[in-house]
Amino acid sequence: MALSFIEGNEAVALGALAAGCRFFAGYPITPATTVYNAMLKYLPPEGGVCLQGEDEIASIGYCLGASMAGVKVLTATSGPGISLYSEQISFAIGSEIPLVIVNVQRLGPSTGSATKGADGDIQFMRWGSSAGLPVIVLAPVDVADCYRLTVHAFNLAEQYRCPVFLASNKEIAMTRESVDLDAVELPDIITRKTADRAKPFLPFATPNDHTAPDFLPIGDPTLVRQTSSTHGVNGYITVDPEEIQAFQIRLEKKLKAHVDEFTLFERDLDPQAKTLLVAYGVTARAARVAVAASRAAGKPVSLLIPKTLWPVSERLIMDTAAAYDRVVVVEMNMGQYVREIQRLLPGKPVGFLGQMNGNLIKPDQIREVI
Repeated sequence: MALSFIEGNEAVALGALAAGCRFFAGYPITPATTVYNAMLKYLPPEGGVCLQGEDEIASIGYCLGASMAGVKVLTATSGPGISLYSEQISFAIGSEIPLVIVNVQRLGPSTGSATKGADGDIQFMRWGSSAGLPVIVLAPVDVADCYRLTVHAFNLAEQYRCPVFLASNKEIAMTRESVDLDAVELPDIITRKTADRAKPFLPFATPNDHTAPDFLPIGDPTLVRQTSSTHGVNGYITVDPEEIQAFQIRLEKKLKAHVDEFTLFERDLDPQAKTLLVAYGVTARAARVAVAASRAAGKPVSLLIPKTLWPVSERLIMDTAAAYDRVVVVEMNMGQYVREIQRLLPGKPVGFLGQMNGNLIKPDQIREVI
């Protein structure tokens, strides 16, 4: 056992390395900069490349180019940077380019407060691109999660050929904890499936309407076409309505049809409880304390911590909530993920506690609500 005393951002970098990431590009922004600092330390000795772009737009562009060449890539930023990433996130969705984005959330709106945490980008990550097609968003709770979920993020980006967000938070990213990384259970590493070069290559052809296409890199001896415009299976621009609709449906179904396979979560259920508490990210840590204190006071309560936020793990939420009279959602914003809980549980009372003032939500605040 080897204990490390590290912050969440460094754990992300180590998780990226373990997943096989060999390219990072980003632009300094508090509180995400130490992801870049760590990658600058770890990547070159492994033969990787770490770049500071001239701005956020260039940085994500470098990542997309490296990914199209077959490299596993990572970028990291905060809310203002995600705003600038938006156009190229859409490119990654539409052209099925694997990409892992660490969003170390800070207090908004606009430049907000660089040294205060929040979870104000939860809806933004899901809907902040043109067309409204889904992406994957994972939410760590602590340093160990930053390490583990980063590996999951790379696996999912490779398997489904899409952008995957790690929805971190300033308080997780810049808080140091003692963690034994050797004891953290990691998934097997997944790499995007290579196309059979012995067959005619169609860059966006798939065997069904719910999977990602096989991959060949830009620069391969086989001709590889890539475009940001609406295209058919051959990679050429198309205006055929049936072909376009089939393409849109597949981009949605390849994630939503498989969400149960990558639903990550924690549950601490009390059979005597009538209230289910739902919390994610750093707020889940306060929720754990609140639950323990409530139980010690003779007031049982159960806890669900979703770590796959998007696509919404509908089956998990509905099945878990079925046994309870009421649900309480706690998050560091003015009410974003609670909308999904309300949508999935019509007729069931759903309470809410939220704030976005730069302060963490305290266990006593949660106890008052539950």
